[in-house]
Amino acid sequence: MAINFMTLTRHIYEGEKKHPGATGELSALLHELSLAAKVISLEVNKAGLADIIGFTGDNNVHGEQVKKLDMFSHDMLFKAMDHGGHLCAMASEEEEDIIHIPDHHKKGKYVLLFDPLDGSSNIDANVSIGTIFSIYKRITPNDGSPGTLEDCLQPGIKQVAAGYIVYGSSTIFVYTAGDGVFGFTLDPAFGEFLLSHDNIKIPEKAWIYSINEGNYKYWKPGLKKYIKYIQDADNRGRRPYSSRYIGSMVADIHRNMLYGGIFIYPADIRSPNGKLRLMYECNPMAFIIEQAGGRAIDGSKRIMEIQPSDLHQRVPIYIGSKEAVDKVEQFLKEDLEQ
Repeated sequence: MAINFMTLTRHIYEGEKKHPGATGELSALLHELSLAAKVISLEVNKAGLADIIGFTGDNNVHGEQVKKLDMFSHDMLFKAMDHGGHLCAMASEEEEDIIHIPDHHKKGKYVLLFDPLDGSSNIDANVSIGTIFSIYKRITPNDGSPGTLEDCLQPGIKQVAAGYIVYGSSTIFVYTAGDGVFGFTLDPAFGEFLLSHDNIKIPEKAWIYSINEGNYKYWKPGLKKYIKYIQDADNRGRRPYSSRYIGSMVADIHRNMLYGGIFIYPADIRSPNGKLRLMYECNPMAFIIEQAGGRAIDGSKRIMEIQPSDLHQRVPIYIGSKEAVDKVEQFLKEDLEQ
Protein backbone atom coordinates (compact mmCIF):
# COMPACT_ATOMS: atom_id res chain seq x y z
CA MET A 1 0.00 0.00 0.00
CA ALA A 2 1.32 3.43 -0.92
CA ILE A 3 2.18 5.70 1.99
CA ASN A 4 0.93 9.28 1.98
CA PHE A 5 4.00 11.37 2.75
CA MET A 6 2.06 14.54 3.43
CA THR A 7 3.44 15.07 6.90
CA LEU A 8 1.92 17.42 9.44
CA THR A 9 4.95 19.70 9.25
CA ARG A 10 4.78 19.88 5.47
CA HIS A 11 1.04 20.55 5.59
CA ILE A 12 1.50 23.37 8.09
CA TYR A 13 4.17 25.10 6.02
CA GLU A 14 2.26 24.62 2.75
CA GLY A 15 -0.71 26.25 4.43
CA GLU A 16 1.53 29.13 5.43
CA LYS A 17 2.31 29.80 1.75
CA LYS A 18 -1.38 30.61 1.14
CA HIS A 19 -0.96 33.68 3.33
CA PRO A 20 1.68 35.99 1.80
CA GLY A 21 1.98 38.12 4.94
CA ALA A 22 2.60 35.16 7.25
CA THR A 23 5.68 35.38 9.47
CA GLY A 24 6.00 31.64 10.12
CA GLU A 25 5.41 32.03 13.86
CA LEU A 26 2.07 30.20 13.87
CA SER A 27 3.58 27.40 11.79
CA ALA A 28 6.41 27.08 14.29
CA LEU A 29 3.93 26.95 17.17
CA LEU A 30 1.97 24.13 15.57
CA HIS A 31 5.16 22.23 14.84
CA GLU A 32 6.29 22.57 18.48
CA LEU A 33 2.90 21.30 19.63
CA SER A 34 3.30 18.25 17.41
CA LEU A 35 6.65 17.47 19.05
CA ALA A 36 5.08 17.68 22.51
CA ALA A 37 2.28 15.40 21.33
CA LYS A 38 4.78 12.73 20.28
CA VAL A 39 6.39 12.71 23.72
CA ILE A 40 3.04 12.64 25.54
CA SER A 41 1.86 9.84 23.25
CA LEU A 42 4.91 7.79 24.13
CA GLU A 43 4.28 8.19 27.85
CA VAL A 44 0.55 7.46 27.53
CA ASN A 45 1.34 4.24 25.70
CA LYS A 46 3.62 2.99 28.45
CA ALA A 47 1.66 4.42 31.39
CA GLY A 48 0.83 0.97 32.73
CA LEU A 49 4.52 0.06 32.83
CA ALA A 50 5.79 3.23 34.48
CA ASP A 51 5.05 5.06 37.71
CA ILE A 52 2.86 7.66 36.02
CA ILE A 53 -0.63 6.30 36.55
CA GLY A 54 -2.70 7.09 39.62
CA PHE A 55 -2.96 10.35 41.54
CA THR A 56 -0.29 12.84 42.59
CA GLY A 57 -2.00 13.53 45.91
CA ASP A 58 -2.77 17.12 44.87
CA ASN A 59 -5.96 18.80 43.70
CA ASN A 60 -6.13 21.13 40.71
CA VAL A 61 -7.86 24.52 40.60
CA HIS A 62 -11.23 22.79 40.13
CA GLY A 63 -10.83 20.70 43.30
CA GLU A 64 -10.29 17.54 41.27
CA GLN A 65 -7.59 15.01 42.10
CA VAL A 66 -4.65 15.42 39.72
CA LYS A 67 -3.49 12.38 37.80
CA LYS A 68 0.27 11.95 37.44
CA LEU A 69 -0.04 11.79 33.66
CA ASP A 70 -2.03 15.05 33.75
CA MET A 71 0.91 16.86 35.28
CA PHE A 72 3.42 15.16 33.00
CA SER A 73 1.43 16.37 29.99
CA HIS A 74 1.08 19.86 31.45
CA ASP A 75 4.81 20.11 32.13
CA MET A 76 5.73 18.71 28.72
CA LEU A 77 3.57 21.25 26.90
CA PHE A 78 5.04 24.10 28.93
CA LYS A 79 8.62 22.98 28.32
CA ALA A 80 7.97 22.49 24.61
CA MET A 81 6.35 25.89 24.15
CA ASP A 82 8.01 28.35 26.56
CA HIS A 83 11.25 29.10 24.71
CA GLY A 84 10.35 29.52 21.04
CA GLY A 85 9.78 33.25 21.26
CA HIS A 86 6.31 33.05 19.69
CA LEU A 87 4.17 33.18 22.86
CA CYS A 88 3.58 35.98 25.34
CA ALA A 89 1.60 33.81 27.78
CA MET A 90 -0.06 30.44 28.25
CA ALA A 91 -2.98 29.14 30.30
CA SER A 92 -3.74 25.58 31.32
CA GLU A 93 -6.72 23.84 32.83
CA GLU A 94 -4.35 22.66 35.56
CA GLU A 95 -3.23 26.16 36.64
CA GLU A 96 -5.35 28.77 38.40
CA ASP A 97 -3.66 31.81 36.81
CA ILE A 98 -2.04 32.52 33.47
CA ILE A 99 1.39 31.00 32.88
CA HIS A 100 4.07 33.59 32.20
CA ILE A 101 6.91 32.98 29.77
CA PRO A 102 10.19 32.89 31.71
CA ASP A 103 11.95 36.26 31.83
CA HIS A 104 15.00 35.06 29.90
CA HIS A 105 12.92 34.00 26.87
CA LYS A 106 11.62 36.26 24.12
CA LYS A 107 7.91 37.15 24.25
CA GLY A 108 5.90 36.82 21.02
CA LYS A 109 2.51 37.75 19.61
CA TYR A 110 0.50 34.61 20.39
CA VAL A 111 -1.28 33.09 23.39
CA LEU A 112 -1.69 29.34 23.95
CA LEU A 113 -4.46 27.81 26.03
CA PHE A 114 -4.59 24.06 26.60
CA ASP A 115 -6.16 21.15 28.39
CA PRO A 116 -3.13 18.89 28.77
CA LEU A 117 -5.04 15.63 29.16
CA ASP A 118 -8.78 15.58 28.55
CA GLY A 119 -10.62 12.51 29.83
CA SER A 120 -7.87 11.70 32.31
CA SER A 121 -10.31 9.87 34.59
CA ASN A 122 -10.10 7.12 31.95
CA ILE A 123 -6.31 6.77 32.06
CA ASP A 124 -6.16 3.70 34.27
CA ALA A 125 -8.85 1.95 32.19
CA ASN A 126 -6.86 2.34 28.95
CA VAL A 127 -9.60 4.41 27.29
CA SER A 128 -8.81 7.05 24.66
CA ILE A 129 -7.80 10.42 26.09
CA GLY A 130 -6.45 13.57 24.48
CA THR A 131 -4.88 17.02 24.49
CA ILE A 132 -6.83 20.11 23.39
CA PHE A 133 -5.23 23.43 22.41
CA SER A 134 -6.26 26.87 21.26
CA ILE A 135 -4.15 29.74 19.86
CA TYR A 136 -4.98 33.47 19.83
CA LYS A 137 -3.13 36.62 18.84
CA ARG A 138 -2.34 38.82 21.80
CA ILE A 139 -4.44 41.97 22.33
CA THR A 140 -1.81 43.97 24.20
CA PRO A 141 1.00 45.58 22.17
CA ASN A 142 3.49 43.13 20.69
CA ASP A 143 6.47 44.97 22.14
CA GLY A 144 8.26 42.13 23.88
CA SER A 145 6.37 42.61 27.12
CA PRO A 146 4.74 39.73 29.01
CA GLY A 147 1.20 38.73 28.14
CA THR A 148 -1.73 39.52 30.40
CA LEU A 149 -5.01 37.98 31.48
CA GLU A 150 -6.71 40.21 28.89
CA ASP A 151 -4.73 38.45 26.15
CA CYS A 152 -6.11 35.10 27.30
CA LEU A 153 -9.75 36.10 27.83
CA GLN A 154 -10.83 36.41 24.23
CA PRO A 155 -13.99 35.00 22.63
CA GLY A 156 -13.57 31.89 20.50
CA ILE A 157 -14.16 33.78 17.25
CA LYS A 158 -10.71 35.32 17.79
CA GLN A 159 -8.93 31.95 17.62
CA VAL A 160 -6.34 31.66 14.84
CA ALA A 161 -5.83 27.92 15.29
CA ALA A 162 -7.09 25.08 17.43
CA GLY A 163 -6.68 21.35 17.59
CA TYR A 164 -6.65 18.18 19.59
CA ILE A 165 -4.58 15.02 19.82
CA VAL A 166 -6.28 11.68 20.49
CA TYR A 167 -4.17 9.06 22.27
CA GLY A 168 -5.95 5.81 21.46
CA SER A 169 -5.31 2.73 19.34
CA SER A 170 -3.35 5.23 17.26
CA THR A 171 -2.33 8.82 17.96
CA ILE A 172 -4.13 11.36 15.78
CA PHE A 173 -3.39 15.09 15.56
CA VAL A 174 -6.39 17.11 14.29
CA TYR A 175 -6.13 20.84 13.70
CA THR A 176 -7.59 23.84 11.94
CA ALA A 177 -6.07 27.21 11.14
CA GLY A 178 -9.31 28.51 9.68
CA ASP A 179 -8.97 26.76 6.30
CA GLY A 180 -10.65 23.43 7.03
CA VAL A 181 -9.95 20.53 9.39
CA PHE A 182 -7.18 18.00 8.83
CA GLY A 183 -6.16 14.86 10.70
CA PHE A 184 -2.74 13.23 10.88
CA THR A 185 -1.96 9.81 12.32
CA LEU A 186 1.36 9.17 14.01
CA ASP A 187 3.26 6.44 12.16
CA PRO A 188 5.52 4.85 14.79
CA ALA A 189 7.79 3.43 12.07
CA PHE A 190 8.68 6.93 10.83
CA GLY A 191 7.98 8.94 13.96
CA GLU A 192 5.94 11.34 11.82
CA PHE A 193 2.33 12.47 11.71
CA LEU A 194 1.05 11.53 8.24
CA LEU A 195 -2.13 12.90 6.64
CA SER A 196 -4.93 10.38 7.18
CA HIS A 197 -8.07 12.56 7.25
CA ASP A 198 -8.06 15.21 4.53
CA ASN A 199 -10.42 18.19 4.80
CA ILE A 200 -12.79 16.55 7.31
CA LYS A 201 -16.49 17.34 6.92
CA ILE A 202 -18.91 16.26 9.62
CA PRO A 203 -22.00 14.56 8.16
CA GLU A 204 -24.97 16.94 8.33
CA LYS A 205 -27.17 14.08 9.52
CA ALA A 206 -26.39 12.66 12.95
CA TRP A 207 -26.65 8.97 13.82
CA ILE A 208 -25.04 9.08 17.27
CA TYR A 209 -25.73 10.97 20.48
CA SER A 210 -23.21 11.24 23.31
CA ILE A 211 -24.42 12.28 26.75
CA ASN A 212 -24.20 10.96 30.31
CA GLU A 213 -27.74 9.65 30.70
CA GLY A 214 -27.08 8.90 34.35
CA ASN A 215 -27.84 12.59 34.95
CA TYR A 216 -31.27 12.38 33.27
CA LYS A 217 -33.29 13.28 36.35
CA TYR A 218 -31.37 16.56 36.74
CA TRP A 219 -32.00 17.80 33.17
CA LYS A 220 -34.46 20.48 32.12
CA PRO A 221 -37.67 19.36 30.36
CA GLY A 222 -36.59 20.48 26.87
CA LEU A 223 -33.50 18.28 26.89
CA LYS A 224 -35.43 15.31 28.26
CA LYS A 225 -37.94 15.66 25.40
CA TYR A 226 -35.13 15.91 22.83
CA ILE A 227 -33.47 12.72 24.06
CA LYS A 228 -36.80 10.88 23.90
CA TYR A 229 -37.32 12.28 20.40
CA ILE A 230 -34.01 10.94 19.04
CA GLN A 231 -34.61 7.59 20.74
CA ASP A 232 -37.95 7.14 18.96
CA ALA A 233 -38.16 5.52 15.52
CA ASP A 234 -39.59 7.42 12.58
CA ASN A 235 -40.98 6.15 9.28
CA ARG A 236 -38.04 7.57 7.28
CA GLY A 237 -35.40 5.53 9.08
CA ARG A 238 -33.62 8.65 10.40
CA ARG A 239 -34.16 7.70 14.03
CA PRO A 240 -33.49 6.30 16.57
CA TYR A 241 -29.96 7.52 17.12
CA SER A 242 -27.38 5.19 18.64
CA SER A 243 -26.04 6.06 22.08
CA ARG A 244 -22.23 6.19 22.30
CA TYR A 245 -20.62 7.82 25.33
CA ILE A 246 -16.97 7.37 26.26
CA GLY A 247 -16.72 10.17 28.81
CA SER A 248 -13.67 11.66 27.09
CA MET A 249 -14.74 14.78 25.17
CA VAL A 250 -11.93 14.47 22.63
CA ALA A 251 -12.74 10.85 21.82
CA ASP A 252 -16.51 11.37 21.69
CA ILE A 253 -16.33 14.43 19.44
CA HIS A 254 -13.68 12.91 17.18
CA ARG A 255 -15.89 9.88 16.54
CA ASN A 256 -19.00 12.01 16.03
CA MET A 257 -17.19 14.31 13.61
CA LEU A 258 -16.26 11.35 11.44
CA TYR A 259 -19.56 9.44 11.64
CA GLY A 260 -22.15 12.16 12.30
CA GLY A 261 -23.39 12.84 15.80
CA ILE A 262 -24.02 15.24 18.65
CA PHE A 263 -22.12 15.56 21.94
CA ILE A 264 -23.99 17.13 24.85
CA TYR A 265 -22.80 18.25 28.26
CA PRO A 266 -25.74 20.31 29.47
CA ALA A 267 -26.47 22.61 32.34
CA ASP A 268 -28.63 20.90 34.94
CA ILE A 269 -30.01 21.38 38.42
CA ARG A 270 -26.68 20.52 40.05
CA SER A 271 -24.46 22.37 37.54
CA PRO A 272 -26.43 25.40 36.28
CA ASN A 273 -23.43 26.61 34.26
CA GLY A 274 -22.45 23.21 32.89
CA LYS A 275 -19.21 21.41 33.69
CA LEU A 276 -16.88 21.85 30.71
CA ARG A 277 -14.45 24.77 30.44
CA LEU A 278 -15.09 27.39 27.80
CA MET A 279 -11.46 28.33 27.19
CA TYR A 280 -9.77 24.93 27.29
CA GLU A 281 -12.39 22.60 25.84
CA CYS A 282 -15.48 24.23 24.35
CA ASN A 283 -13.96 27.07 22.29
CA PRO A 284 -11.30 24.99 20.51
CA MET A 285 -13.68 22.10 19.83
CA ALA A 286 -16.33 24.55 18.58
CA PHE A 287 -13.82 26.11 16.16
CA ILE A 288 -12.90 22.68 14.80
CA ILE A 289 -16.50 21.49 14.45
CA GLU A 290 -17.61 24.71 12.75
CA GLN A 291 -14.70 24.44 10.31
CA ALA A 292 -15.92 20.90 9.57
CA GLY A 293 -19.44 22.18 8.84
CA GLY A 294 -21.10 21.58 12.20
CA ARG A 295 -22.41 23.78 14.99
CA ALA A 296 -21.67 24.39 18.68
CA ILE A 297 -24.02 26.25 21.03
CA ASP A 298 -24.51 26.67 24.78
CA GLY A 299 -28.22 26.02 24.33
CA SER A 300 -29.16 29.33 22.78
CA LYS A 301 -25.93 31.09 21.82
CA ARG A 302 -22.99 30.24 19.59
CA ILE A 303 -20.18 29.00 21.83
CA MET A 304 -17.50 31.05 20.06
CA GLU A 305 -19.40 34.32 20.58
CA ILE A 306 -19.40 34.05 24.37
CA GLN A 307 -17.26 36.77 25.96
CA PRO A 308 -15.26 34.99 28.67
CA SER A 309 -15.03 36.53 32.13
CA ASP A 310 -12.84 33.93 33.81
CA LEU A 311 -10.03 31.58 32.73
CA HIS A 312 -11.90 28.59 34.13
CA GLN A 313 -15.42 29.61 33.13
CA ARG A 314 -17.79 26.70 32.59
CA VAL A 315 -20.51 26.51 29.97
CA PRO A 316 -23.04 23.94 28.75
CA ILE A 317 -22.34 22.67 25.23
CA TYR A 318 -24.30 21.06 22.40
CA ILE A 319 -21.89 20.31 19.55
CA GLY A 320 -21.88 18.24 16.38
CA SER A 321 -23.79 17.72 13.15
CA LYS A 322 -25.75 20.80 12.10
CA GLU A 323 -29.12 19.08 11.79
CA ALA A 324 -28.88 17.62 15.29
CA VAL A 325 -27.80 20.88 16.94
CA ASP A 326 -30.54 22.77 15.10
CA LYS A 327 -33.10 20.30 16.43
CA VAL A 328 -31.95 20.32 20.05
CA GLU A 329 -31.95 24.13 19.93
CA GLN A 330 -35.66 23.99 19.05
CA PHE A 331 -36.41 21.78 22.04
CA LEU A 332 -34.36 23.96 24.40
CA LYS A 333 -36.33 27.06 23.41
CA GLU A 334 -39.27 25.58 25.33
CA ASP A 335 -37.31 25.94 28.56
CA LEU A 336 -36.43 29.57 27.79
CA GLU A 337 -40.07 30.43 27.04
CA GLN A 338 -41.36 29.03 30.32
